[in-house]
Amino acid sequence: MKLALTSQGGSLQSPLDPRFGRAGYLILFDTETGAVSVLDNSFNANAAQGAGIQTARKIAELGADALITGHVGPKAFSALQAAGIKIYTGASGTVAESIEQFKAGKLQEASSADVEGHW
Repeated sequence: MKLALTSQGGSLQSPLDPRFGRAGYLILFDTETGAVSVLDNSFNANAAQGAGIQTARKIAELGADALITGHVGPKAFSALQAAGIKIYTGASGTVAESIEQFKAGKLQEASSADVEGHW
């Protein structure tokens, strides 16, 4: 499974970014191979509007099966759902700790957005 995680830095030891669309970085982690790739999200993070939708499109293009983040707004949530990406909110700690929380079944799949837009 390919996970996309929001991050404040470019490594697994970086803090998870609680924001989705305006996260500084996106980290892709393959649970089967352990492969890691890092994407600078500053273009979307600094966008005047549409950051969540654009970030959702990007992780869909990259083939993510699931997203792990702190919070997701309504437009991004809809875009992620339309792309078939499972959404797990409420994660915290480092990116690596969030991956372990996911593997241990401690994160629940979100059924709706948990913040207003432009959060």
